[in-house]
Amino acid sequence: MASVLNVLRLTAAAGLLSSAAMASAQVPAALKPYVSEDAPVLVLMHVRVIDGTGAAAAEDQRIDIEGGKIARVQSAKLRNAFPPNAKILDLSGKSVIPGLVGMHEHLFYTAPDRGKDGLPFWIEMIDSGPRLYLAGGVTTARTAGSMEPYTDLSLKKIIDQGEKPGPKLRITGPYIGDLLGIAPQLHSLSNPEDAGRTVDYWAAEGVTSFKAYMGIKPEELKAAVEHAHAKGLKITGHLCAVGFREAAAIGIDNLEHGIVVDTEFLPGKKPGVCPAKEAAEDFAKNVDIESAPVQEMIRDLVSHHVAVTSTLAVFEITVPNRPAMSKMLRAKEALSPQGWSTYLRIRAGIAEDNNPFSAASLKKEMQFERDFVKAGGLLMAGCDPTSFGGVLPGYGDQRGVELLVEAGFTPLEAIHIATQNGAVYLGESGQIGSIAAGKAADIVVIAGNPAQNIEDIENVQLVFKDGVGFDPAKLTQSVQGLVGQR
Repeated sequence: MASVLNVLRLTAAAGLLSSAAMASAQVPAALKPYVSEDAPVLVLMHVRVIDGTGAAAAEDQRIDIEGGKIARVQSAKLRNAFPPNAKILDLSGKSVIPGLVGMHEHLFYTAPDRGKDGLPFWIEMIDSGPRLYLAGGVTTARTAGSMEPYTDLSLKKIIDQGEKPGPKLRITGPYIGDLLGIAPQLHSLSNPEDAGRTVDYWAAEGVTSFKAYMGIKPEELKAAVEHAHAKGLKITGHLCAVGFREAAAIGIDNLEHGIVVDTEFLPGKKPGVCPAKEAAEDFAKNVDIESAPVQEMIRDLVSHHVAVTSTLAVFEITVPNRPAMSKMLRAKEALSPQGWSTYLRIRAGIAEDNNPFSAASLKKEMQFERDFVKAGGLLMAGCDPTSFGGVLPGYGDQRGVELLVEAGFTPLEAIHIATQNGAVYLGESGQIGSIAAGKAADIVVIAGNPAQNIEDIENVQLVFKDGVGFDPAKLTQSVQGLVGQR
């Protein structure tokens, strides 16, 4: 009988360790240097709750966390008894939001100073990426395209096992399509069969979504969509050769970046050809968001249930003197010296060129996103740490939420877009994306009130992931100077 009880005890202990709900004794040793709150039962007292649903902030609330989950959310004024052995945190003056659900994230970063004739190349952020995401309040991240899919899959496993800190990763496979043949890390498709084969292979390896890329042709996208859907998986796209309405008809689930990359409005566009430069200039000059063709496209996306991912932070950096340098100085220490100097050099070049098209495009993209949501579309958010650099994990996600407010959304709407909407798309809204009893205790504690001043979202004090409270300062300090290296 004693041996049976021992087996049962061991089984129960193993189950607790492998579950997301890590109590104090189960926090792995590798995570302890970054953890500041690990009590198995916690009560967050006197907090302002911004629950992620878009509802008004609730003042002076109490959140009970037990076994890695939210047990209760109630008014702190009720004075109900605390759970036995609970640790009480007085968070008066602080706000809580759900952990951000980043839907256009990457675990790679643009290599700095590739030289005048160098090919585009991206470096895996094997250490810095996961820690900066978590420090910035991103508790769930879809990778939206991979340069090193095996590395991404391994990182997810390492994080899930508690060997390294990081968000809950949802791994997207390698790009299905290419960057017009100029990026050697990407596979150029040879035909539709190749697209289907690529999806099948990586689905078997464990990725849970796919991303079509610029050079993909309509028949290749159709094959990729069919193979992904046959496995119950979704596919998104940063498209160019294929327009948005064509992609919706084919069956794509999600579109990245928004209308700023849609080439279908370029006069004389040829089927299956990516006229990226010409379409971008024409968009800035001639495309009217309120015009009938654009509004018809929006209605078409909504009727086909195609979600859109906002990535305003990565487009902002193409506008002269944006963002304000004070925003960038927050992230300076995380960048390698070479990465920082590369960013400053390119930023100065953009300011000197003073191209008016980038500012016009950003404004139109913001208008498109407002109209898309107004029409009933599902808008999500992510930072996309690519381009020439300067958009960093975590920091870029926070900036993206601020830019949604600049676009015309209320702070509550912007937080809803960056949290619950991503969870809905992933099919995980029952577990993450909002603050409610029974859900994972993925909670960001913020100094200030982002419901009134969205820039307070930068003041992250504590990030709970499955009830374990990570210290953002310790996470960021551990990767100083590494972005652009590893």
